[in-house]
Amino acid sequence: MNALASVVSDETGPYRPSDDEPFMSERQLAYFKKKLLDWKDDILRESKGTVVNLKAETENHPDLVDRASSESDRALELRTRDRQRKLISKIDDALRRIEDGSYGYCEDTGEPIGLGRLEARPTATLSVEAQERHERRERVHRDD
Repeated sequence: MNALASVVSDETGPYRPSDDEPFMSERQLAYFKKKLLDWKDDILRESKGTVVNLKAETENHPDLVDRASSESDRALELRTRDRQRKLISKIDDALRRIEDGSYGYCEDTGEPIGLGRLEARPTATLSVEAQERHERRERVHRDD
């Protein structure tokens, strides 16, 4: 078992961060690093499948409806991959924050983001409160 895997599991089963331990301890950081790396690997694996599928679907459909449907499917797949490309960038940013010691802390306030939020959204950079303030400001400016 590699060192990272041993930090995120033990004889009692898979490790889950808890509020009973120091925030962003070495074990918690290893847990989130593994979670982010696994997520990135899954996305990259899916994108390789997309490239293969898009190359295979270069056939010319004689029926206009079939061709339109195929084009629509391809456009949707490409939009999805673009969103995932942006997500990989956020994952890479989170991995950099793990390395520099700022992971898990709000960019606005410097306060801990919270384990629940990081579990749900490991790329989070703002606490729930800071995110809500940010969204309220966006809404106000959008309505202007």
